[in-house]
Amino acid sequence: MARTLYAVLSCAFLVAACSAPAALAASAATEAAPAAVPNAAESASGGGAAASGLPVSAAAATLATPSRTPPAHPRGTLLAGPAPVPIDIVTETVEKLEPALLRRLLKLRDGLLGVTGEPRCAIAIHSVRYQTVGGHGEPADAGAVIMLPSGSHPQCAGPRPVMLYAHGTVLDRNFSMARLSGEARLVAAMFVAQGYIVVAPDYAGYGASSLSYHPYLNAEQQAADMVDALRAARASYGVLGVRPAPRLYITGYSQGGFVALATQRAIERDHADEFRVTAAAGLSGPYALARMADDIFSGRPNTGVTAYLPMLTTSGQRAGAALYAAPEDLYEARYASGIEGLFPGKVRLDDLVSKGRLPKGALFARDSQPQAADASAFFADRNLVRTSYRNAYLEDMAAHPCDGDPAAPLACEPRHSLRRWMVRNDLRSYAPQSPLMLCGGGGDPVVPFANATAAQAYFKARGAPTVLVDLETVLPQDPYAAYKQGFARQRQELYAEAVKKGNDPAKAVADRYHTRLASMFCLMAARDFFNAAPQ
Repeated sequence: MARTLYAVLSCAFLVAACSAPAALAASAATEAAPAAVPNAAESASGGGAAASGLPVSAAAATLATPSRTPPAHPRGTLLAGPAPVPIDIVTETVEKLEPALLRRLLKLRDGLLGVTGEPRCAIAIHSVRYQTVGGHGEPADAGAVIMLPSGSHPQCAGPRPVMLYAHGTVLDRNFSMARLSGEARLVAAMFVAQGYIVVAPDYAGYGASSLSYHPYLNAEQQAADMVDALRAARASYGVLGVRPAPRLYITGYSQGGFVALATQRAIERDHADEFRVTAAAGLSGPYALARMADDIFSGRPNTGVTAYLPMLTTSGQRAGAALYAAPEDLYEARYASGIEGLFPGKVRLDDLVSKGRLPKGALFARDSQPQAADASAFFADRNLVRTSYRNAYLEDMAAHPCDGDPAAPLACEPRHSLRRWMVRNDLRSYAPQSPLMLCGGGGDPVVPFANATAAQAYFKARGAPTVLVDLETVLPQDPYAAYKQGFARQRQELYAEAVKKGNDPAKAVADRYHTRLASMFCLMAARDFFNAAPQ
């Protein structure tokens, strides 16, 4: 189970808050939280301060808040690169991944050729490092890759559209999209091999970044990071001999789906004079973060919660949200020491579990109430979250309910610090100006599809109709029917294979639903959506 969970978390987002916000700790120069949502650091009752018995004024983030030292360079400044990255395909290393070789990889090793379609362009990878900001607006650097198409096919030459891609949750500190495997190879095959320039940030706190933590699901910071990567890529195009077309698409999966929408919001709100979004697609992301967090604390946790929650709360602490005065206010004592430094890290999740640094799946105590009928795995001894913290959260939910009106789901004023942070980062806070698609699977065990339906309802109420794609539901005259049927076939094949091997078929499907099944078919739907978008 631990090995399976590690695979889930290291491949894509995580949930409930995790892959995924509305207006939080801003970048020092331009971003500010909505006036209707008070700063989380101003009132921490029920969370850190209340749980520890301290007055609210005494609550302070355990982690030192970085000073707002002016950056040495403007945001988006190219600090290093572009540098070519050799592509390791195990048997050899190549400078370019030619279509024929990619075809063999997709067909024989990944089994994805029937999904991605025939590769048309060769793929080259270049890395850059650029100036950005951390979760509290402090100067930081981060890395990104620029994936370039080339070749004789008409789709590979001339000015090419640019796609800004946000990856899913990863627990490995050394992760980089420059390693063309897993998610990165899937994106390259579906977009770069079809003629798109792809700019894919690693995010601050990963790879080449010197930031000591990752501002996980901090909407303002993650959007700033994406915009800064786009600026660095723009500064690299001349050196690389690249001519981008005036078309910019934004997408991402899981955590990246959340980041994609946060970036669309930031560009349309703050950078319209610099960039124009042609279309955006959020794929299986936790856009309705406040709603998802409320569901979790109400007794309906999701797969991966015991790993993403520490990364999420550390991100909030670094941004000054004062989610607790000390980790022991939120986490049981056996786990509290050192929990703020676990993710992203260099120790595998299953090793952390075996060493007792995290529970296998027990989020809440066995006798903690309420509990959903099918959530028993998340309620057990040696649980992660203190019952006192959960009770304070539930009391705040009762006193300050959110999501009462689909048109104004965040018209609430929670006093609990964690709920305030979730409201602050919930993306039901803007009206998209460019076409937007939300794709996911109705049975996703990691990121509930309710995030997509709730976001669509909000956007519709704001006069911004959004295309909603549920891979579980084929509609009359459905333009995405082929992908939904492919999803159903692959799910059935997984099920049948598990039965043949004597394994639990339901578990086999659940283990790969979010990380593989939904991801590849939503990416294909996004590509069709982009190709059809008005230019």
